[in-house]
Amino acid sequence: MKSLLVTISSLIILNMTTQAQTGSTADESQIRDLVKTMEDGWAKKDGAYFAKPFAENADYVVINGMYIKGRTAIAEAHQRIFDSIYKETFIKTEVQHIRFLRPDIAIVHYTGHMTGGAGEQKTDSRAIITITVEKSANGWQIAAFQNTGIQSR
Repeated sequence: MKSLLVTISSLIILNMTTQAQTGSTADESQIRDLVKTMEDGWAKKDGAYFAKPFAENADYVVINGMYIKGRTAIAEAHQRIFDSIYKETFIKTEVQHIRFLRPDIAIVHYTGHMTGGAGEQKTDSRAIITITVEKSANGWQIAAFQNTGIQSR
């Protein structure tokens, strides 16, 4: 009887540990929604909407290596490109992997495929994006964003 209790207790602890490292289905869904909000913001050409999933003090590294700090700066920078060079572009995203470091911190890798543009600004480019997301009382937010272009072979 004692060994049965020890076995059951061990299984419960193992299950709790695994759950903490993998996150819940609801958490994964909310994290995927962050990526979808950015895609929708791009489609609307709305910098504030694009930046909505970011934490107030988020770190953002652009595909060209430029660094932006904070949701407001991210929104403003995106509005500038939506009004100019990326006015006629479209983005399609796909979450590739979510890895929970803790129940409230996850690393997400997703791909982005940008098409469109006008004249010499036409593009058909792909990138892999890494985001670090953090769960707070207000839900999940993006704490850091890194955008890296995928070179064609």
